[in-house]
Amino acid sequence: MGVDKQMSNMGFSLWRRLVAGGQQQGNGIWRAATRAFSSVAVEEKIVAAVVLERLPVVLPPLPPAVSAFKSFSFEWQQQYRRHYPQEFLDASSNRGEDDEIGVYEPAPTVTEADEKNDRRSLQRAYEKRLYLIVRGVPSGRTKGEPAWHFPEKEYAKEPNLRQCAELALGPIVQDLPKSVYFVGNAPCGYLPVDSFKKFFFKSQLLVNELPLDDVRKYKDYAWISKDEIPEYFEPAEAEYLKKMLQ
Repeated sequence: MGVDKQMSNMGFSLWRRLVAGGQQQGNGIWRAATRAFSSVAVEEKIVAAVVLERLPVVLPPLPPAVSAFKSFSFEWQQQYRRHYPQEFLDASSNRGEDDEIGVYEPAPTVTEADEKNDRRSLQRAYEKRLYLIVRGVPSGRTKGEPAWHFPEKEYAKEPNLRQCAELALGPIVQDLPKSVYFVGNAPCGYLPVDSFKKFFFKSQLLVNELPLDDVRKYKDYAWISKDEIPEYFEPAEAEYLKKMLQ
Protein backbone atom coordinates (compact mmCIF):
# COMPACT_ATOMS: atom_id res chain seq x y z
CA MET A 1 0.00 0.00 0.00
CA GLY A 2 2.86 2.37 0.79
CA VAL A 3 4.43 1.76 -2.60
CA ASP A 4 1.10 2.36 -4.36
CA LYS A 5 0.57 5.62 -2.48
CA GLN A 6 4.11 6.79 -3.31
CA MET A 7 3.60 6.00 -6.99
CA SER A 8 0.29 7.84 -6.92
CA ASN A 9 1.86 10.95 -5.42
CA MET A 10 4.65 10.89 -8.03
CA GLY A 11 2.09 10.60 -10.82
CA PHE A 12 0.06 13.52 -9.46
CA SER A 13 3.16 15.73 -9.19
CA LEU A 14 4.17 14.86 -12.74
CA TRP A 15 0.65 15.68 -13.98
CA ARG A 16 0.72 19.10 -12.26
CA ARG A 17 4.09 19.96 -13.84
CA LEU A 18 2.83 18.96 -17.27
CA VAL A 19 -0.34 21.05 -16.90
CA ALA A 20 1.57 24.08 -15.66
CA GLY A 21 4.03 23.80 -18.54
CA GLY A 22 1.21 23.47 -21.05
CA GLN A 23 -0.52 26.57 -19.67
CA GLN A 24 2.68 28.59 -19.89
CA GLN A 25 3.31 27.37 -23.43
CA GLY A 26 -0.32 28.12 -24.39
CA ASN A 27 -0.12 31.61 -22.92
CA GLY A 28 3.06 32.22 -24.89
CA ILE A 29 1.40 31.12 -28.13
CA TRP A 30 -1.63 33.33 -27.39
CA ARG A 31 0.55 36.37 -26.69
CA ALA A 32 2.50 35.78 -29.92
CA ALA A 33 -0.69 35.44 -31.94
CA THR A 34 -2.10 38.58 -30.34
CA ARG A 35 1.02 40.55 -31.19
CA ALA A 36 0.96 39.28 -34.77
CA PHE A 37 -2.72 40.14 -35.19
CA SER A 38 -2.22 43.58 -33.69
CA SER A 39 0.66 44.34 -36.04
CA VAL A 40 -1.39 43.27 -39.07
CA ALA A 41 -4.41 45.29 -37.91
CA VAL A 42 -2.32 48.41 -37.48
CA GLU A 43 -0.65 48.12 -40.89
CA GLU A 44 -3.86 47.37 -42.80
CA LYS A 45 -5.81 50.42 -43.99
CA ILE A 46 -9.59 50.55 -43.66
CA VAL A 47 -11.82 53.15 -45.33
CA ALA A 48 -15.45 53.95 -44.50
CA ALA A 49 -17.48 55.29 -47.44
CA VAL A 50 -20.96 56.83 -47.24
CA VAL A 51 -23.69 56.05 -49.77
CA LEU A 52 -25.93 59.11 -49.33
CA GLU A 53 -29.26 58.42 -51.04
CA ARG A 54 -32.07 60.75 -52.07
CA LEU A 55 -35.30 58.78 -52.28
CA PRO A 56 -37.67 59.21 -55.27
CA VAL A 57 -39.93 62.25 -55.06
CA VAL A 58 -42.67 60.95 -57.40
CA LEU A 59 -43.80 57.47 -58.37
CA PRO A 60 -42.01 56.09 -61.40
CA PRO A 61 -44.05 55.32 -64.57
CA LEU A 62 -45.81 51.97 -64.51
CA PRO A 63 -44.55 49.19 -66.78
CA PRO A 64 -46.72 48.70 -69.89
CA ALA A 65 -48.08 45.36 -68.65
CA VAL A 66 -49.13 46.82 -65.29
CA SER A 67 -50.72 49.87 -66.94
CA ALA A 68 -52.72 47.65 -69.35
CA PHE A 69 -53.94 45.47 -66.47
CA LYS A 70 -55.08 48.51 -64.46
CA SER A 71 -57.02 49.85 -67.48
CA PHE A 72 -58.69 46.47 -67.97
CA SER A 73 -59.59 46.26 -64.26
CA PHE A 74 -61.17 49.73 -64.31
CA GLU A 75 -63.28 48.94 -67.39
CA TRP A 76 -64.39 45.64 -65.86
CA GLN A 77 -65.44 47.35 -62.61
CA GLN A 78 -67.35 50.00 -64.54
CA GLN A 79 -69.47 47.31 -66.20
CA TYR A 80 -70.55 45.85 -62.86
CA ARG A 81 -70.56 48.95 -60.67
CA ARG A 82 -73.51 49.88 -58.51
CA HIS A 83 -76.06 52.22 -60.16
CA TYR A 84 -77.39 55.15 -58.12
CA PRO A 85 -80.61 57.15 -58.69
CA GLN A 86 -80.26 60.03 -61.11
CA GLU A 87 -81.48 62.59 -58.56
CA PHE A 88 -78.65 61.57 -56.29
CA LEU A 89 -76.11 62.09 -59.05
CA ASP A 90 -77.60 65.48 -59.96
CA ALA A 91 -77.16 66.77 -56.41
CA SER A 92 -73.63 67.84 -57.24
CA SER A 93 -74.95 70.30 -59.82
CA ASN A 94 -77.08 72.20 -57.26
CA ARG A 95 -74.25 74.32 -55.96
CA GLY A 96 -74.49 78.05 -55.49
CA GLU A 97 -72.99 80.48 -57.94
CA ASP A 98 -70.44 81.61 -55.37
CA ASP A 99 -69.18 78.10 -54.77
CA GLU A 100 -65.76 77.63 -56.29
CA ILE A 101 -64.49 74.31 -57.46
CA GLY A 102 -60.72 73.97 -57.22
CA VAL A 103 -58.90 72.71 -60.27
CA TYR A 104 -56.02 70.34 -59.56
CA GLU A 105 -52.97 71.01 -61.67
CA PRO A 106 -50.09 68.59 -61.03
CA ALA A 107 -46.61 70.03 -60.96
CA PRO A 108 -44.35 69.05 -63.86
CA THR A 109 -42.06 66.11 -63.18
CA VAL A 110 -39.49 67.28 -65.73
CA THR A 111 -37.60 70.23 -64.26
CA GLU A 112 -35.17 72.79 -65.58
CA ALA A 113 -32.30 70.77 -64.10
CA ASP A 114 -33.44 67.78 -66.17
CA GLU A 115 -33.45 69.83 -69.35
CA LYS A 116 -29.98 71.23 -68.63
CA ASN A 117 -28.69 67.88 -67.31
CA ASP A 118 -27.46 69.68 -64.18
CA ARG A 119 -26.19 66.80 -62.09
CA ARG A 120 -25.20 69.05 -59.22
CA SER A 121 -28.88 69.74 -58.55
CA LEU A 122 -31.24 67.64 -56.47
CA GLN A 123 -34.18 68.95 -58.49
CA ARG A 124 -33.83 66.32 -61.18
CA ALA A 125 -34.79 62.69 -61.88
CA TYR A 126 -37.67 62.88 -59.42
CA GLU A 127 -38.72 59.29 -60.19
CA LYS A 128 -35.27 57.84 -59.39
CA ARG A 129 -32.96 57.44 -56.43
CA LEU A 130 -29.94 59.75 -56.52
CA TYR A 131 -26.57 59.24 -54.84
CA LEU A 132 -23.93 61.79 -53.88
CA ILE A 133 -20.45 61.27 -55.35
CA VAL A 134 -17.40 63.52 -55.21
CA ARG A 135 -14.31 63.89 -57.36
CA GLY A 136 -10.93 63.98 -55.65
CA VAL A 137 -8.08 61.80 -54.44
CA PRO A 138 -9.70 58.83 -52.65
CA SER A 139 -8.81 58.08 -49.04
CA GLY A 140 -6.11 55.48 -48.53
CA ARG A 141 -4.07 56.90 -51.41
CA THR A 142 -1.38 59.48 -50.80
CA LYS A 143 -1.13 60.50 -54.44
CA GLY A 144 -2.73 59.92 -57.78
CA GLU A 145 -5.16 61.42 -60.23
CA PRO A 146 -8.53 62.65 -58.91
CA ALA A 147 -11.30 60.08 -59.32
CA TRP A 148 -15.01 59.90 -58.66
CA HIS A 149 -15.97 58.13 -55.45
CA PHE A 150 -18.42 58.25 -52.57
CA PRO A 151 -17.54 60.52 -49.62
CA GLU A 152 -15.13 58.53 -47.48
CA LYS A 153 -12.61 58.68 -44.67
CA GLU A 154 -9.75 56.46 -43.59
CA TYR A 155 -10.30 54.76 -40.24
CA ALA A 156 -8.24 56.46 -37.53
CA LYS A 157 -9.06 54.90 -34.16
CA GLU A 158 -12.69 56.02 -34.09
CA PRO A 159 -14.89 53.98 -31.71
CA ASN A 160 -16.42 52.17 -34.70
CA LEU A 161 -16.67 52.35 -38.49
CA ARG A 162 -20.14 53.91 -38.36
CA GLN A 163 -18.75 56.99 -36.59
CA CYS A 164 -15.88 57.07 -39.04
CA ALA A 165 -18.44 57.21 -41.86
CA GLU A 166 -20.29 60.06 -40.13
CA LEU A 167 -17.04 62.03 -39.96
CA ALA A 168 -16.68 61.58 -43.73
CA LEU A 169 -19.88 63.61 -44.24
CA GLY A 170 -19.40 65.99 -41.34
CA PRO A 171 -17.12 68.52 -43.09
CA ILE A 172 -19.36 68.90 -46.18
CA VAL A 173 -22.93 68.53 -44.85
CA GLN A 174 -24.49 71.26 -42.74
CA ASP A 175 -26.35 70.07 -39.63
CA LEU A 176 -25.67 66.40 -40.22
CA PRO A 177 -28.08 64.90 -37.59
CA LYS A 178 -31.06 66.79 -39.06
CA SER A 179 -30.12 66.31 -42.71
CA VAL A 180 -28.96 62.70 -42.94
CA TYR A 181 -30.21 59.43 -41.47
CA PHE A 182 -27.79 56.48 -41.28
CA VAL A 183 -29.52 53.16 -41.94
CA GLY A 184 -28.18 50.84 -39.24
CA ASN A 185 -24.68 50.34 -37.87
CA ALA A 186 -23.53 47.56 -40.19
CA PRO A 187 -22.02 48.25 -43.63
CA CYS A 188 -24.11 47.57 -46.73
CA GLY A 189 -21.14 46.61 -48.88
CA TYR A 190 -17.46 45.72 -48.90
CA LEU A 191 -14.89 46.20 -51.63
CA PRO A 192 -11.13 45.53 -51.45
CA VAL A 193 -9.29 48.29 -53.29
CA ASP A 194 -5.50 48.13 -53.85
CA SER A 195 -3.87 47.93 -50.41
CA PHE A 196 -6.90 48.76 -48.25
CA LYS A 197 -10.44 47.60 -47.52
CA LYS A 198 -13.46 49.81 -48.15
CA PHE A 199 -16.75 49.43 -46.26
CA PHE A 200 -19.89 51.21 -47.49
CA PHE A 201 -22.51 52.62 -45.11
CA LYS A 202 -25.99 53.50 -46.38
CA SER A 203 -27.65 56.77 -45.42
CA GLN A 204 -30.71 58.69 -46.60
CA LEU A 205 -31.36 62.37 -47.15
CA LEU A 206 -34.01 63.93 -44.89
CA VAL A 207 -34.28 67.37 -46.53
CA ASN A 208 -35.28 68.61 -49.98
CA GLU A 209 -32.20 70.79 -50.39
CA LEU A 210 -28.71 69.99 -49.13
CA PRO A 211 -26.30 72.93 -49.28
CA LEU A 212 -22.82 71.47 -49.17
CA ASP A 213 -20.64 73.36 -46.72
CA ASP A 214 -16.98 72.69 -47.47
CA VAL A 215 -16.24 70.95 -50.77
CA ARG A 216 -12.95 72.74 -51.41
CA LYS A 217 -10.95 69.53 -51.02
CA TYR A 218 -12.96 68.01 -53.90
CA LYS A 219 -12.72 68.97 -57.55
CA ASP A 220 -16.42 68.43 -58.20
CA TYR A 221 -19.54 66.65 -56.96
CA ALA A 222 -22.69 65.21 -58.50
CA TRP A 223 -26.01 63.55 -57.71
CA ILE A 224 -26.34 60.53 -59.98
CA SER A 225 -28.74 57.63 -60.44
CA LYS A 226 -27.79 53.97 -60.48
CA ASP A 227 -27.98 53.90 -64.28
CA GLU A 228 -25.40 56.71 -64.49
CA ILE A 229 -22.78 54.94 -62.33
CA PRO A 230 -20.84 53.44 -65.31
CA GLU A 231 -20.12 56.99 -66.52
CA TYR A 232 -18.09 57.74 -63.36
CA PHE A 233 -16.52 54.45 -62.20
CA GLU A 234 -14.36 51.72 -63.68
CA PRO A 235 -16.33 48.80 -65.18
CA ALA A 236 -15.55 46.28 -62.43
CA GLU A 237 -16.30 48.73 -59.61
CA ALA A 238 -19.42 50.03 -61.39
CA GLU A 239 -20.79 46.49 -61.74
CA TYR A 240 -20.35 45.85 -58.01
CA LEU A 241 -21.89 49.20 -57.02
CA LYS A 242 -24.96 48.62 -59.19
CA LYS A 243 -25.52 45.26 -57.50
CA MET A 244 -25.00 46.79 -54.06
CA LEU A 245 -27.58 49.52 -54.74
CA GLN A 246 -30.35 47.16 -55.86
